[in-house]
Amino acid sequence: QVQLVESGGGLVQAGGSLRLSCAYSRGIFDYSAVDWYRQGPGEQRELVASITYDGNTYYADSVKGRFTISRDGAKSTVFLHMNSLKPQDTAVYYCHALHTVDYWGQGTRVTVSF
Repeated sequence: QVQLVESGGGLVQAGGSLRLSCAYSRGIFDYSAVDWYRQGPGEQRELVASITYDGNTYYADSVKGRFTISRDGAKSTVFLHMNSLKPQDTAVYYCHALHTVDYWGQGTRVTVSF
């Protein structure tokens, strides 16, 4: 079964940190880029960060210097380390990968309080 499963969301105060995890199906996405998107209340889904199978990364301007994406191929997991969180980071965070078609996880909610 092809899956992307997120975990690690929660409630945190502004300035705090969280680490999100995306466990992906071994053998399906091993050579796919894996992305983190987010969708805030009343907003469109936006790309936050991306990592290729060989470690090249991309970050949205809004998270550069605060978020770090990493990948553990042995564990078939992509992480999003989020530091210096702001209330505007509040959103549902989704893991995405492309393998012939688009695959999305179910999302994990991050709430940053003032």
